[in-house]
Amino acid sequence: MRQVVIPRAGGYDRLTFETRPEPTPAADEVVVASEAIGVNYADCVVRMGLYASARKYVGWPITPGFEFAGTVHAVGASVTDLKPGDRVFGVTRFGGYSTHVTVPRHQVFSLPARLDMAQAAGFPTVFLTAYFALFELAHPRPGNTLLVHSAAGGVGGALLQLGRIAGCRTVGVVGASHKVEAARALGADVVIDKSREDLWRAAERAAPHGYDVVLDANGVSTLRESYRHLARPGKLVLYGFHSMLPREGGRPNWVKLAADFLRTPRFNPLDLTGDNASVLAFNLSYLFERRDVLAESMGRLLTWLDEGRITPPPVTRFAFDRVADAHRALESGTTVGKLVLVP
Repeated sequence: MRQVVIPRAGGYDRLTFETRPEPTPAADEVVVASEAIGVNYADCVVRMGLYASARKYVGWPITPGFEFAGTVHAVGASVTDLKPGDRVFGVTRFGGYSTHVTVPRHQVFSLPARLDMAQAAGFPTVFLTAYFALFELAHPRPGNTLLVHSAAGGVGGALLQLGRIAGCRTVGVVGASHKVEAARALGADVVIDKSREDLWRAAERAAPHGYDVVLDANGVSTLRESYRHLARPGKLVLYGFHSMLPREGGRPNWVKLAADFLRTPRFNPLDLTGDNASVLAFNLSYLFERRDVLAESMGRLLTWLDEGRITPPPVTRFAFDRVADAHRALESGTTVGKLVLVP
């Protein structure tokens, strides 16, 4: 099998390829021959050496990647409900950038009829992230108003669709004019193009009494104002810190990173109580071992997919050998939807 291996933290040149023997599954494992591999911003953070769970679970060298789609290549002795040739997709805690991925059985799902391989490979991470943020943490009520940053991205687009299912009014924020229609198509009731208007003035016009839930993966660039624009009570849900990281070059600016770290708001429990507000955060990579959460979340998502209530994000395909180009494009902030590697 062939896989991407990052020997140590760095830029795009750290994305090297190695050929290794095909894996043999343990009793409860499935080996999938990948036909498409999802690319996520977290993979770029892994490459830079800044992803905490990558250091905790793997270290260096590491093969990034959280999601894949393909055909079953082999199954372990205790796996009786899948066989070689079955079309599947799934999630993995790292190791996804490979022509063959080995995972526990509970992390693999039958390929939905509505999705091709590339769409399926780009589906689980963004929708599981959005589902956990909205339904496990925020618990919005019908009629609530949500502010969704990065609304034309993979997770942002999933949040807009799930917000519609929850009966909420959604205000999406995009960073470029070519992303406005994408956010509208995904269900945003209002779209703020922060490249053409002041973000927070527009946010106040859209929700004069504040937002019941704000979903923010930007970090320091918006975090303080996101909290300030909550309704009372309100919930701020964090799932990333993208604005602390580079848009080009592929390497962190350590001076900027340190300055942004110092500028990042610290939320005092006494202030939170007085403000009648909540700040919630999570990292999806820590949750894959929670079979109950994964089964329930994916079960509901696949039901909504089958009913046509959610649609996969638009996909841009990159050949496997162009993994560096995929990272470069994703970090630029200009992409819409998901990027997928095709072995």
